[in-house]
Amino acid sequence: MNTTLEYVGVDVSKDCLDVALLGEGEPLLVQRPNALPGFDELVLLCRKHSIKRIVLEATGGYEKPVARALAAAGLPVVVVNPRQVRDFARALGRLAKTDRIDAVVLAMFARAVRPEIRPFPAEKAAELQEKLARHRQLVQLHTAEENRLAHAQTEAVRASIQSVLTLVEKQLQEIDADSDRLIRESPVWREQETLLYTVPGVGPQTARALLAELPELGQCSRQQVAFLVGVAPLNRDSGTMRGARTIWGGRAHVRQALYMATLVATRCNPILREHYQHLLGLGKKKKVALVACMRKLLCTLNAMLRDHKPWKYQPKTT
Repeated sequence: MNTTLEYVGVDVSKDCLDVALLGEGEPLLVQRPNALPGFDELVLLCRKHSIKRIVLEATGGYEKPVARALAAAGLPVVVVNPRQVRDFARALGRLAKTDRIDAVVLAMFARAVRPEIRPFPAEKAAELQEKLARHRQLVQLHTAEENRLAHAQTEAVRASIQSVLTLVEKQLQEIDADSDRLIRESPVWREQETLLYTVPGVGPQTARALLAELPELGQCSRQQVAFLVGVAPLNRDSGTMRGARTIWGGRAHVRQALYMATLVATRCNPILREHYQHLLGLGKKKKVALVACMRKLLCTLNAMLRDHKPWKYQPKTT
């Protein structure tokens, strides 16, 4: 057995962790419980070797506790998009799928791709992310119940739906209050939120999404932040073919919040309104023009937080 193990793949399920440690020889395969004792055992195992990357897939939240435990131990852990790993496995011709095979593929992905290690959100940021996720769930539930109310025929059913709506609205108010409290408790977040609110079109939900789920905002280039969110135009060229550029991937929840903010901003923000109308005048489709405005708004917010300066509109002089 080769003892020079440098890359680790962890396939996470609800109850257990299938782990593959990979070097130049055959992988070392172990299994640990997806619980605190298993996290401690995995940390000790990784510390016995010179680990360069530990890769996990995003699996609906089951991966978060073990990823945080590994990061807290100072280990180089990365959570990656499952689609990337599936495409990598298909490229290798590994079509079979078991937990152990998936762990080995993750370790091979770590060795071949060496994905960039990004800092994990602090405890407060993780709490705010979870509250925003719950807010989205409650909004979806509220919309579904409102649709049911519109078609309900009997008074008893309408009363039942209305009671659910009342409860959901109360919980939404509580979550909003808790989110505001978390932001007020952080001087950095307070300053950033104040700057974000100076931009016409940016409201509480957009600001919270940016603060919690895009901590890189203000710390990277405009090209990088556009790529992170998924509003960067990507080429689709091959040989003599020249395809239309499209957006792809990125952080969906941030993009959704940015989309709603941009819809408002193209009406009330003079800079984005002018930019949107200019693009339409050039013959761009409305959706293309809107995505371009999303990117412009995001880059503006990035520059504001980088320079610690509020938004300011200077009308063009003729």
